[in-house]
Amino acid sequence: MLAKSVTETAYAKINLALDITGRLPNGYHEVRMVMETISIHDDLTITISDKPGIRLTCHMEDNNLSVTELDCGEDNLIVRAARALLADADAKYIGLDITLIKRIPMAAGMAGGSSDAAATLRGVNKLLNLGYTDEELCVTGVTIGADVPYCILGGSMLAEGIGEKLTPIPAPPDTYILIAKPDIDVSTAYVYKKIDSSPDINHPDVDGMISAIKDRDLSGMAAKLGNVLRDVTAQEHSIVPELEQAMRAAGAKGALMSGSGPTVFGLFDDKETCLQALTHIQALYPDIYVSDAVFVS
Repeated sequence: MLAKSVTETAYAKINLALDITGRLPNGYHEVRMVMETISIHDDLTITISDKPGIRLTCHMEDNNLSVTELDCGEDNLIVRAARALLADADAKYIGLDITLIKRIPMAAGMAGGSSDAAATLRGVNKLLNLGYTDEELCVTGVTIGADVPYCILGGSMLAEGIGEKLTPIPAPPDTYILIAKPDIDVSTAYVYKKIDSSPDINHPDVDGMISAIKDRDLSGMAAKLGNVLRDVTAQEHSIVPELEQAMRAAGAKGALMSGSGPTVFGLFDDKETCLQALTHIQALYPDIYVSDAVFVS
């Protein structure tokens, strides 16, 4: 007997290292990234319905009001993921009601949409007892977005190709993470376009980052933080380097922008120092999203 509903957790991610190694004929960029799951998360509840079709309802955690700035219609990655998996399973006739509790900042470089899609694939697979392996879900996931396969598996990974070729690496040492997302919009397409025309690219030491993680050396990790996209976004939005510097001044071992931005994260070896830095950043920038987090393996 099938369960009536299932709830899945959709975790955010940060990039400890992000490099571009080439560009494919189809326009996609080949990358080499160290990806880490962090504890900030959305929740999705998926319920079988007698009514055909897929319906998505979105809420904010704090006041349970609809997320008006988030498109909860047919183009949402959650709906697209559910539709794709039902089509793969020849189960288009099944109706689903999906409720999203949104906590991950949107358009933040933290894979919030991709993680929601991944949680949908896991949840629908479980709810309908479809029997797909994680690897099979990843095949469907990459058709939704390049980060979706990583978000299906999660944890500590080297991501290559367009992000879908995943190699597990050891879990990082215990770390306290400060997240700050400025209230600005960054176009990922624009950032990549600028990188394509840039004569000088500062490539990060991805292998050095992996070595530091294997050695459980937080100071070494901080020294190897690098994001090839960071300079483009930082030139457009001065708050990105300002936040990085503010976090370092408040005790972070290192700080960096995640993805194409604009979110900045800082790595701390002490929880109290991290929370003090959070209070400091909130005072400096009262209108931005700030949260603490830890790695999730």
